[in-house]
Amino acid sequence: MRHVTPSGREAFFPASELIVSKTDTKGRLTYANRLFCDLAGYREAELIGKPHNIIRHPEMPRAVFKLLWDAVQQGREIFAYVKNMTRVGDHYWVFAHVTPSFDGAGRVVGYHSNRRAPDRSVLEGTIIPLYADILRTERSHANGKDALSAGGRALSDFVASRKASYDELMFSLQSAA
Repeated sequence: MRHVTPSGREAFFPASELIVSKTDTKGRLTYANRLFCDLAGYREAELIGKPHNIIRHPEMPRAVFKLLWDAVQQGREIFAYVKNMTRVGDHYWVFAHVTPSFDGAGRVVGYHSNRRAPDRSVLEGTIIPLYADILRTERSHANGKDALSAGGRALSDFVASRKASYDELMFSLQSAA
């Protein structure tokens, strides 16, 4: 993958539309809908087989992705706010609903994600400041494992301060919008 520098420009997509993608259990894309391709700036053929993190924005805390991956690998769905990056370095925010896909024997065989446009007030009032704090915490550690652990604690402490589980907090933020 080539290195892309964030541009600082934000891209948007209609609130009435969904970004949809599917991956295998290793996070490699197996499907990307037209909106995903158009917004990210890639042709479908350039995405299929590539790691989903091809669109990962460097300002996205690692702890949030760890929480997300831990949930779906355990067979649970999860909701999360995510900042993604386009091919040219622009960013776009999504409210993602990620679910595991199961085979007939109940084994996880991949993941499905539907993403919608998030409410700006939730982003600006809660998510952007929270993620900036977590990212600062992560970046204050030279060791990657320590950084991830510290970021996870910062996220966990924030959720606990709201006296809710992570899932309850995500639903309350989205429903309050």
